[in-house]
Amino acid sequence: MSYERLTAENAAVLFVDHQTGLANGVQTQSPADFLNNVKALVTIAQVYGLPAVITTSASDGPNGPVMPVVAQGLPNAVVVHRPGEINAFDNADLAAAVKATGRKKLLIAGISTDVCVAFAALSAKDAGYDVYAVVDASGTWSKLVEDAAITRMVQAGIVPINWVAVGAELLAHWQSTTGEAHARLMGDHLPFAGNNYAGFLAAKGHA
Repeated sequence: MSYERLTAENAAVLFVDHQTGLANGVQTQSPADFLNNVKALVTIAQVYGLPAVITTSASDGPNGPVMPVVAQGLPNAVVVHRPGEINAFDNADLAAAVKATGRKKLLIAGISTDVCVAFAALSAKDAGYDVYAVVDASGTWSKLVEDAAITRMVQAGIVPINWVAVGAELLAHWQSTTGEAHARLMGDHLPFAGNNYAGFLAAKGHA
């Protein structure tokens, strides 16, 4: 086993079906926690300049439009509206948009974990990407179902990860030029980290 780290130069993010109607079905975490975690992943993409691709399924129907936290947070992302393909990678435009990022490592989050995330992750892995399923920025209606989906992905070589770990691996060192923005991210989205952020500002002479 080799360990090739996530970097701002090798990673891209795919947001699959983060839609307002589908979000109502997420029961594996509270609505507030889910929104917080999705927003944190969006902010990570902003801070580290990761290419982002957003895709929807039947957005003109009950699935609803892209969640505002994603659409407004990533205004320059490529958006692919699928007319009906359940597996996002069955859509040629989506597959081409991901390939056009030029990145080897693909972070995938979405609704639902067991279908939209798992199917896209399995296809991306088969296409040669190193795939990471960002599980806390994803959700479904049952913890049992989610656990089974994560197990299925792990068996296929997909890495389950959370947004904190994604960010930490990208940061690598607190003296990085992104250190202050990353500390602000942590303070905004991880409650206990707010104290650490205050200490970080004090150490930098901003308090």
